[in-house]
Order: sequence, then structure tokens, then C-alpha cells
Amino acid sequence: MSTSLTVSRGYVLTLTTPESILPDYQAQRGDQVGGRSSGTRRLWLPRRLLLGVVVVLLVSVLVFLATQVLPGDPARAVLGHEATPERVAALRAELGLDRPLLDQYFAWLGGILGGDLGHSLVTQEPVGGLIGDRAVNSAVLVLISAAIVLPLSVFVGALTGRHHDRPVDRVMLVVTLGLTALPEFIIALLLVILLSTSVFPLLPGTVLLAPGQSPLSNVSQLVLPVIALVLGVLPYLARLVRGSVIDVYESEYVRTARLKGVPERIVLRRHVLRNALVPAIQGTALALAYLTGGTVVIEQVFNYPGLGSALVDAVNNRDFPVIQLICLIFAACYVIFNLLGDVLTVYVTPRLRTASE
Repeated sequence: MSTSLTVSRGYVLTLTTPESILPDYQAQRGDQVGGRSSGTRRLWLPRRLLLGVVVVLLVSVLVFLATQVLPGDPARAVLGHEATPERVAALRAELGLDRPLLDQYFAWLGGILGGDLGHSLVTQEPVGGLIGDRAVNSAVLVLISAAIVLPLSVFVGALTGRHHDRPVDRVMLVVTLGLTALPEFIIALLLVILLSTSVFPLLPGTVLLAPGQSPLSNVSQLVLPVIALVLGVLPYLARLVRGSVIDVYESEYVRTARLKGVPERIVLRRHVLRNALVPAIQGTALALAYLTGGTVVIEQVFNYPGLGSALVDAVNNRDFPVIQLICLIFAACYVIFNLLGDVLTVYVTPRLRTASE
């Protein structure tokens, strides 16, 4: 069974539940389902890895084609509008932009697989060196945000699910629905207005980092970007945990535990949270992917030197190698997070781990 959650920003998040993972996992394990045996247990993870590689390759094709249809000529963008047609044609030949698209794609893909990430069309620097520090900066921002939002969302979801239809639940539903209705850039701008201007001038509204400087060297600059990312993800994950907790509370084994006189805190810790963990794991994978993509907007608002702001600059400058590599990094993060979510789901769900044994 799959659950689709449509959110106000136009995204559709599809949460995979154990029932939908079970048939595929059993088939790959060689379990006897309806008298048929297919695959072996050890083929499940390699199959998922292979599927992830195929997805990244398909994304590489789409990214490459998308950069080709961007308006403007990268050679003209590098040389400026005053350049003569002869100089533009010479630069296009030098950069290989006059070659057939298929040759350009395989040359680019072969270079990446061989460790050659190419050179920026604008600065002529190696792309790896150009975005290396920015990738670290984005990773720091995402990891700090995830370290805050994941336990916070579990706490809020468990609290509201435990007190279903009570005042605390209704208040939190209103708050989360309000946050859901606000796009990330609106949340970020409101934070800047409230906490970085004359209202409450408490925190810097922009991030000022020198090249090579660690974002942790001035933690106060990270507060607003982290809060903006946390508030953008918290409503979805908290509501997911809340719904799962409510479902588990209505199950027979929880009622039985209560009838046996088990204290409520033990019921919550041992029975409810453990059994509500699987949807939370799937939601966490989606939340991490959402955080990775959300950095594009947040970094631009706060002038944060990460992959998101580098992507915006590259699009403005028609810097194809930088655009293509950053998009591939984002796609690989999405695949990895979802793969980890599926693996953890199998690990923590006894039915998937020990089915037909």
C-alpha cells in the first residue's frame, strides 16, 4: 500500500508502507509466495542499487537535454555581447559545443565516470574545485537541520497523536497547517524581518563566508537558514508521525497492554513509537531529500555559499558543466536517501526481515 500526501507547494510525497515493500522483497529473497520461488535473499539490495544507478543515468540524460534548451549561448555569455561572430564560433569549437549532442553527452558522461568533472565555462576552473567547498557548506546546513527537525517532528507527532482531538493537538494542527501554506522563501523573509531588522535585531540576515571558511566558524549566521529549513519540513513529518501514532494507539495490542495495566509511558515507548517507526523512516528519507532540494531557495535568500546558490549563478551564466554536476549531485542524494529508507524499513520490520522463514 502507498500513501500519497499532496502538499501546498505542489509536491506529491509518496510514502511506501511495509505492505508495498513486502511482495518485492519476498520475491527477491526467494520466499515461497503462492508456490513460486524467484530470486535469492541476497539479490534484493543489489537490485535496488542497480535501480538507483539507472535512475541517476536517466536523470543525467534529462539534465543534459535541459541544459541544451536553455535560452542563450554559453559562448556568447562568456565573451559578452560585444564579441564578434568569429570569436563566438571559435570558442564554441574550443568548448566542443558545435559537436553533435550525442557526442557531447557521452564525452561529458565518460569524463565524469573517469573522474574528470570538466571545467567551468565562465571561470575555466575545474568544476570539482569550484563546488567542493560549496558542497561541504550545503551538507553542513542539511545535516544540522536534519538533526533538529527529525527528533522534533517525532516529539511533536507523538505528543499530538497521544492527545488526539485535545487542545494541544488542535493548536499544533493549526500551526502546522499555517506553516504548510507558506512557501520556504516566505518563511525565510519573515524570519529576516522579525529577527534581523529593527523589530528584533538579534541575528544576522545574511551569511558572510570567505572562500574555504567553515560555516561553523560563525554559528550565529546559520541560525536563520536552519530555522527556515526546519519550519519548512516540520509540518509534514510531524503530521505523518501523528497519523501513524493514532493508528497504532487504536490497535489491539495497545488496548491489550492497557488492559494489563501497563503504564502509559511504557505503552508509548515500547509499543506505540516502535510500531510507528516505519512510516517515520520513510518520511525521514523524503524529508532529507526535501531539505537537499530546499537549500536552493534558502541559500539564495540568505546569500549562503552552497550548492543551491551555485546552481542559480550557473543558470544565470549558462555554465553548463556546473549546472549538470550539481543536478546530478541532487539526484544522487534523492536516490541514496530513498534507498536508505527502504533498507531501514526492511531492517526494523520483522515481517520483511523474517517473512516465510
